[in-house]
Amino acid sequence: MRLNEISDRPGATKAKKRLGRGIGSGRGKTSGRGVKGQKARSGVAIKGFEGGQMPLHRRLPKRGFKNIFTKKYNELNLGRIQEFVDSGRLDGKKPITIAALQEAGLIRRAKDGVRLLGHGELTSKLAFEVTGASGSAIKAVEAKGGTVTLKSITGREAPAGDAIKAKRRADKRAAASAKPAPKAGKAAKVEGEQPVEGQEGKPAKAEADEAKADKPKREAKAEKSEAELKKAKADQGEAKKPKAKPAKKD
Repeated sequence: MRLNEISDRPGATKAKKRLGRGIGSGRGKTSGRGVKGQKARSGVAIKGFEGGQMPLHRRLPKRGFKNIFTKKYNELNLGRIQEFVDSGRLDGKKPITIAALQEAGLIRRAKDGVRLLGHGELTSKLAFEVTGASGSAIKAVEAKGGTVTLKSITGREAPAGDAIKAKRRADKRAAASAKPAPKAGKAAKVEGEQPVEGQEGKPAKAEADEAKADKPKREAKAEKSEAELKKAKADQGEAKKPKAKPAKKD
């Protein structure tokens, strides 16, 4: 093979379409666009237009939405990490961080962090510094004497979700068990103040008995005043009536 015989594989390159090069080329004059019309003009792109009928992208139903705040995590199971520790590709004596996982080849990119999942068997005592972890993964790591420290991708530490929930429940129980302070009444005595004669507080039962005994008197007094009021109104009505005129004598 010579240098002038070197060429690419068939179909690797495609020749440019030469337009407007005479009738014999098959693409002369109108360059394959036909005669006039909207599609023959430049700057026209009719995408999705179906001649006036409802286009396909509007006929099909729409479902759901795209969450712009979603996070993309690298999900790793404990069993996979244990395999790398056993094979020596991951040092279990040092804290297992995102950088250590990348170096070992467990993940390719950091993305938004690493989330630890509980599938598989863990036999080593390991210390994890990851972005997130499931409840089963945290229990499995702590059962072997290890620890799980949750850190964001920026490195800021965050307590585990279970610890946060437990603290909130404890705070609620403490607030419920705390008794509110008794409110001071209007008749509270000032320290060192001596009661005045005749103004000593009476027992509640005695006051109730006195009120019960005075009730008939109050009712009789109310009935008497009501009767007097009715009588006064009747007298006033009779005074307003016109007097009868005397009959005329023939």
